[in-house]
Amino acid sequence: MAESEDPKQLFGMYVAHVGINASSDEEAEAIVKEFSDLMGLARQVISPASVFASDLIEVMRPGRGRGTKGHIGFHVDDIAAAEKWFKSRGFEINEDSRVKNPDGSTYLVYFKHEIAGFAIHLTVQK
Repeated sequence: MAESEDPKQLFGMYVAHVGINASSDEEAEAIVKEFSDLMGLARQVISPASVFASDLIEVMRPGRGRGTKGHIGFHVDDIAAAEKWFKSRGFEINEDSRVKNPDGSTYLVYFKHEIAGFAIHLTVQK
């Protein structure tokens, strides 16, 4: 892949977090505890839909997670430019998934297609 075609170079892309779908609130807490015990990651609640182990692992509460198995969130510095680049490569955006910032810019958006049972999203989350 040419350097100009590398999304890591083009958009500062990196894995922001991995999302795991839990079947119960108790399982969500147990998963977070396991990551906390393993890596020393602090438990965080950023939204009512999930609980985090630091900002690396997001465990989705029952019925809240996208993807058959979970999701992978990719940070990009410029989400609008990244969307255009992925669209030009044939990857469709799920417009129903778009989450906006108060200023109207996009904070997070999922692709329509799952890979290996994981939904994939772009975010400007750091």
